[in-house]
Amino acid sequence: MTESAALEAATEELLWPRYAAPEDLAAIESVPLAARGLPESTYAVLVRAATRWPERNAITVLPDASRWRDPVRRSYTELLADVHRYANLLHEHGVRGGDAVALIAPNCAELIPATLAAQVAGIAAPINGGLSSGHIAELLRRSGARVLITAGPELSADTWASVRGLAGQGLLDALFVLRPTAAAEPSPELPSIDGVRVGYLEELAVQQDSTRFVGASPAGSDLAALFHTGGTTGVPKLAAHRHSGEVANAWMIAANSLLDEDAVVFAALPLFHVNALVVTLLAPLFRGQSVVWAGPLGYRDFSLYAEFWKIVAHYRIAAMSAVPTVYAVLAQCPIEVDISSLRYAMVGASPLPLAVRENFQAHTGVTLVEGYGLTEATCASARSFPDLPRPGAVGKRMPYQRIAVVRVTEDGSWAQLSAGEAGALVISGPTVFAGYVTGRDDRGHITSGLGNLIDGWLDTGDLAHIDDEGFIYLHGRAKDLIIRGGHNIDPATIEDALLEHPQVSSAGAVGRPDVHAGEVPVAYVALTVDADVTADELVVWAAERVHERAAAPKTVTILDALPITDVGKPYKLGLRADATRRELLDVLAGHAGVLGITTEVADGTVVATVELEGSADVREVESVLGRYAITAKIEVRQ
Repeated sequence: MTESAALEAATEELLWPRYAAPEDLAAIESVPLAARGLPESTYAVLVRAATRWPERNAITVLPDASRWRDPVRRSYTELLADVHRYANLLHEHGVRGGDAVALIAPNCAELIPATLAAQVAGIAAPINGGLSSGHIAELLRRSGARVLITAGPELSADTWASVRGLAGQGLLDALFVLRPTAAAEPSPELPSIDGVRVGYLEELAVQQDSTRFVGASPAGSDLAALFHTGGTTGVPKLAAHRHSGEVANAWMIAANSLLDEDAVVFAALPLFHVNALVVTLLAPLFRGQSVVWAGPLGYRDFSLYAEFWKIVAHYRIAAMSAVPTVYAVLAQCPIEVDISSLRYAMVGASPLPLAVRENFQAHTGVTLVEGYGLTEATCASARSFPDLPRPGAVGKRMPYQRIAVVRVTEDGSWAQLSAGEAGALVISGPTVFAGYVTGRDDRGHITSGLGNLIDGWLDTGDLAHIDDEGFIYLHGRAKDLIIRGGHNIDPATIEDALLEHPQVSSAGAVGRPDVHAGEVPVAYVALTVDADVTADELVVWAAERVHERAAAPKTVTILDALPITDVGKPYKLGLRADATRRELLDVLAGHAGVLGITTEVADGTVVATVELEGSADVREVESVLGRYAITAKIEVRQ
């Protein structure tokens, strides 16, 4: 073996330690992270991949579920060339390291290199196209993005109509337009907009240098991305990621010894979500793995489910990542092909109901592997192990991250709790974000932890306990976000819409347990004196005013007064308890022997009690309760 070959082998061995079981963590951390030789930036990760595996297939993008046999493919060399051309176009337009580039589009073959290119030339700022124009405008202002890479009229007519309006308001200098995967020629003519450069991204970039980036390459300490995330105000907050944080987290995920370089990963979450970027794009880049990307609707394309197992068999999918609602549907889809390649099915973003786990595993023979993470800690902070299931736990912390449970004392400081004690979950380490964007100055974006960062520790807003072996068990959320199918909904958006009604004096929105979505938003209101508005009328009122359809409340319940704490603050847990009770009353209404349902709050968790008469079918009721991610118990009266 030559000296260079030996050095390369030693480097690879250092980069990829054994990480297949919980006990591997200590050995991994015996080597400092800085000594492992991680690439400096996400761009460096891509360059490394194209150098090591130039002809290997990097991405396979399906035009849509019906055309899954006719994908667009890019090797690692071709992917890097696309990124270079797009990044050089951005650079030519004036984008520099501290400048944000917004991206609003469903997943497509061009969006993947465009997202990476935005991190090479500047800072990627992906935005959910389902947000209202007002919210998108505010995110553009907050990020400072003047260049927008956007879906064109063929890819998403709604998005195109929205961004054209924003460009007409003077918010943008350039619209670089994306076409659908495998789009037919010729491309539709685009309109001109005064003062705005408008054109198709691929056409504008075709003459750019594909062999190198002409600007200064990003450093590890530079900002790589701005991801919007739910907060306490109507407009989502912008969480700032550094290149070093994204690289470290991608490496932690890629270091999984259960998946080798030949593993094929399936991706269907939208690229405005951190899971799509870190788990199904950056982590595979580290290992030279191939990723099969679903069509523009991803898991929201109902026709995908009829074809899903065929896609797994055809492309030999080894790993996938989805939310519980996806696995609940897949557990009902017949399997008529060989899916033995699938060995790693990751689930997260919202609580996993026991029935979903059991049904999927019985149907497929594949163990669901839970994980835990949040945007403010880049993406993933804990993982489980398929061969060592730990029921109820979301996993054990990932290498080089620190996780603890604390109690907030009267003076605002944190006191760490012992194993088994429930409290606030906090995280520190290389993946903790730079803070929320609060403004800009001559040096770039100004960030702040906004009270969630203390001495490098991030308050996740989640309640949990950690057992004596380091496994994490969630107890609910200290924050009030409603999580519908893995999508965060800020209750303030619903409450603000209802409070606009002249007969509503107070409003509170919470998540009601739901078999399909995990939670759906519901609202409670108190009315002014002599009000005559009905609950149904308020449902319509709110639906017309919230910024996205998913946030429209399913029901509005009118109360004499909303519950409050002893110090006069809104008591959301009381509303959650009531919403849980109402859901169970509805779903168990047709079951004989149900005497009553009560809910209470214990240690920050809603606990439901179903009272049955002695002749009732207990197993049938247990089966119903198992479909929900709730804490419930049954009491039988003899």
